[in-house]
Amino acid sequence: MGDSLLTQEWLVECLCGVYDSCEKHNRYHVLRNVGGHGLDYAYSDDEGTLLVKLARQTVDSYVLDKTKPSPPDDAPPKLWEKSGVFVTLNLLEEGHVRLRGCIGRPYPTQPLIEATIDSAVDSAVNDPRFRPVSPNEIDSIIVDLSVLTPPRKLEYDSPDELFNLVQVGRDGLIVSRGMMRGLLLPQVPVQYGWDTKTFLEHTCQKAGLPSDLWRAPDVEFMSFRAEIFGETAPREEIVRNPEHPRC
Repeated sequence: MGDSLLTQEWLVECLCGVYDSCEKHNRYHVLRNVGGHGLDYAYSDDEGTLLVKLARQTVDSYVLDKTKPSPPDDAPPKLWEKSGVFVTLNLLEEGHVRLRGCIGRPYPTQPLIEATIDSAVDSAVNDPRFRPVSPNEIDSIIVDLSVLTPPRKLEYDSPDELFNLVQVGRDGLIVSRGMMRGLLLPQVPVQYGWDTKTFLEHTCQKAGLPSDLWRAPDVEFMSFRAEIFGETAPREEIVRNPEHPRC
């Protein structure tokens, strides 16, 4: 399988986008109307379920005995095509969840099924913001997975043009300036009720850049979209666009 891309810190993604407490954000919103934004589903519910189950199996086996499963022999050919993916782990505590790890591969450089396994391992034990998931947490972990479209560079001549190219609830963003890079998934601004300007500002902050630097001519933005699948509760039903109450 492909090597971990953790050397590029910008690949680490928090579904919250904000790491401190979130008193007023008590719902986990995701893309409800992907097709309404002009994106047909590329993956079936069965394929999404297979990927989430594989991510869950990977987290369990790696945390418990440091082993990784092999991709299932009966995996559909589509899942062997290269695709970006993020695996997100949320810890369920007293009816609410908090982020416990999230790492992915934004570019289609690895077969999706292999990238899912590698990202699940990294989310569980290699997210630099958190200590590794422990065996006694496994039964409280909820696994979500976002399959990404290939990022595309946004072409624009002014901040106003960039502003009009970005649509909250449809687009995820990657910002770069020199060696500084940051990424936010499409569901982040929806979850926090951000408008486009706030989304651009937080993406810059994710890269360690000033929030208003999205207006600078030497900053580059790329956009992508995502299909999200996940568990409704630890090891429970897997659905498209799950919702989890947040602390």
